[in-house]
Amino acid sequence: MGNITITNHPLIQHKLTMLRDKNTGSKEFRSLVSEISMLMCYEATRDLTLKEVEIETPLAFVKAKVISGKKQAFIPILRAGLGMVEGLLALVPSARVGHIGIYRDPETLLPVEYYCKLPADLDDREVIVLDPMLATGGSAIEAITQIKKHNPKSIKFMGIIAAPEGLNALAKAHPDVDIFLAALDEKLNDHSYIIPGLGDAGDRIFGTK
Repeated sequence: MGNITITNHPLIQHKLTMLRDKNTGSKEFRSLVSEISMLMCYEATRDLTLKEVEIETPLAFVKAKVISGKKQAFIPILRAGLGMVEGLLALVPSARVGHIGIYRDPETLLPVEYYCKLPADLDDREVIVLDPMLATGGSAIEAITQIKKHNPKSIKFMGIIAAPEGLNALAKAHPDVDIFLAALDEKLNDHSYIIPGLGDAGDRIFGTK
């Protein structure tokens, strides 16, 4: 099974509390999602390999480390995953960005894909799939299933809040995928919303209802 990391850094937990608050407006909510994603990216990229190069400082030559050519791709699940992209690109500006559109059928609660545009060279990249909320896990499972058809070097999933049901479902469906979260909440309610959660992440990011 892939590793499951729940990041308990004080800065993330502080911003997550503000994110949950129903009185937080869309502008601040977007900023918080981006900031939390940036902080989580630090953890999710911890295993990037380094190589040694020689550079010249103003005073001397020195051997130093740079990332060893591993190419990244960030793939948000539309809509809410878009809110996480800016934070990751701030740290890894050379990454490519793909998009997968998946919605949950309100009757069956099953994921339905309506859009998929991925980098052409995905087989040469390490992928991080982005979605703030891991509720039932259906959208993340379907997105990763589609991405695997393109044979990326590796796949990680990054979310902000998960329900136990969604985390278990994703880990079971894709045991080779490492999962990064900021919080594991109590449960899903009868409408498959995470409790206590933060409501609908897409609506709060984009100011829709």
